[in-house]
Amino acid sequence: MRVLVAGATGAVGSRLVPLLVSAGHDVTGTARSEARLGPVRAAGAEGAVMDGLVPASVRDVVAAAAPDVVVHQLTALSSITGDFRRFDEDFAVTNRLRTEGTDALLGAALAAGTRRFVAQSYTGWPNERRGARVKTEDDPLTDDPGKEAVRSLRAIEHVERAVTGTPGIEGFVLRYGAFYGPGQALSRTGAVADLIRRGRFPVVGGGTGMWSFMHVDDAATAAAAAVDRGVPGVYNIVDDDPAPVSEWLPYLAEQLGGRRPMRLPAWLARPMLGQLGVAMMTAVRASSNAKARRELAWEPRFASWREGFRTGLG
Repeated sequence: MRVLVAGATGAVGSRLVPLLVSAGHDVTGTARSEARLGPVRAAGAEGAVMDGLVPASVRDVVAAAAPDVVVHQLTALSSITGDFRRFDEDFAVTNRLRTEGTDALLGAALAAGTRRFVAQSYTGWPNERRGARVKTEDDPLTDDPGKEAVRSLRAIEHVERAVTGTPGIEGFVLRYGAFYGPGQALSRTGAVADLIRRGRFPVVGGGTGMWSFMHVDDAATAAAAAVDRGVPGVYNIVDDDPAPVSEWLPYLAEQLGGRRPMRLPAWLARPMLGQLGVAMMTAVRASSNAKARRELAWEPRFASWREGFRTGLG
């Protein structure tokens, strides 16, 4: 099949392109500049310069590629600071790519006769924070993410609604868990890891917030699976081991050679972390990957963050 990977030089896209080429697909990968296309071409794909926020640019590239499948991996995550208080600011460009960029790609895909569209979303903090500690795709999203993440939640809702609700498109939404691995904010040299190593990432309250993690390589294999199989819909792409902050954070600090995390009451942490940050530490819910295992015949190489934090941080 002809596959267009929009965002082929990003965290997932750079790993996805070689997988698709090795599977025999005719792949075109995009980047915002010619200078960044070397690795795409080295992997055996065609390279194309595209600005995901300029509809004419998107339309021209998609028309030239004439893809059977579009994979939307456009993000702008290189400037993530790990400061929950400025969450929407950190994700401002990514949020535009999830709204304006998604609309441009869907419109161009329909015009080009594309039948399947695979898009990146996120799971974890967007989940409803009442009831079960581990959520499925059938559970609702929260209506109160915290004032710092309102725009980011709206962008996630937009991409999911647009991709799964566009007539003529088989829409797949992959809700990735918290990324870690080489090149990520949560890697041995990343910004979040640095905060944890220096003891600046506390366990708040009882550390009861539930997280689901995802190694970036496993995210790529899930996207490759969605190109080839499965029924349209929303899929949680996470490991098998949802865990509370009180378990994973001290373990990660140990693997990073850092200080044991301090413990702070929620009221004292709120000025430092904001509403979203306190919820991430105390109230968020994890996600189940059962649907992806069943429908996409996918399973993560790093089944648990314990193994991943020990051997896969990069």
